[in-house]
Amino acid sequence: MAKKRPQSKAGKPQLKDGEIPVVGAREPCPCGSGRRYKACHGRAAAQAVTELVHRPFEGLPGECDWVALRELVPAATAELTLKGGLPDGVPSVTLATVLPMAWPALRRDDGSVLLALQNDTPSGDLSRDLADTLQQALEAAPGSPVTARRVPADGPRLQDLLDPGAVFEPVVHPGFEFWVPDSENAAPEVTASLERANEAAIPTTRLTGVDAAYWCETPEKNHLRWVMPHPEERLLDALARLHAAGASSLGEGTRLVGSFRAHGLMVPVWDLPSGMGAQDCEKPAARFAEQLAEALASDAPLTGEERRARGGLTNRQVTLS
Repeated sequence: MAKKRPQSKAGKPQLKDGEIPVVGAREPCPCGSGRRYKACHGRAAAQAVTELVHRPFEGLPGECDWVALRELVPAATAELTLKGGLPDGVPSVTLATVLPMAWPALRRDDGSVLLALQNDTPSGDLSRDLADTLQQALEAAPGSPVTARRVPADGPRLQDLLDPGAVFEPVVHPGFEFWVPDSENAAPEVTASLERANEAAIPTTRLTGVDAAYWCETPEKNHLRWVMPHPEERLLDALARLHAAGASSLGEGTRLVGSFRAHGLMVPVWDLPSGMGAQDCEKPAARFAEQLAEALASDAPLTGEERRARGGLTNRQVTLS
């Protein structure tokens, strides 16, 4: 005979779905059913947290810069504005690319909050994971780092916590000294982490004339990596039109070599001569932005040459996330 499913004890209150907390997969479900959490309300939670959100920053001001800071920029910060203002005792909330010891977030001694963007996250929704970490940091005791945890499937996302009308303005740093107000008197483990991070950081500069374009310097050549908000298929068509017309470069010695795909957006990449600095990219990038806008506006079918150019660009795509 089939085993009977254990029944909940008489008189035990039954919780509504919205009241059921997240617990370990093998623990009894808090709803009182008598089943393990993973076989009861944990099913929906597990499905929700593993489902990949392809554009986690969609709807946030500066979506393209969020993607750049997540995937491309070594050391940068940006001030965040919360809906309804800052809680008492929290003078500021700052997004950072990474934090010492790979902390997800840090509540400083003065109460300010640093939120790391480049950490591994437990679910498929980066926005929800970061929002949960931010909430933990806002409630943490001053001087405390925040550790990662499993995120409730119905928890808020960054889009629920941040002011949608605020300006998102990243500041790129040459190193990670922003980690600590007084780096000379930092704890030994933080100092060691700071030194390792500074040694590995690639010099990077954000262009001022166009949005979300980042110049970086490597030993052999420099690069421009430009996060663009346009739908991928339409952007590929536009880049193919320009490439076939000989207008996809940023000047002599430069070449559009391919693109990344990151968090639902495309990031075209140009190789630059080693002597071409960030300031030298400003005018060519602004001119290219104008040409790209014209190509994006075209609805004409691609020519044979443009289709071949598009195929080449597609073959040189790399998916980062």
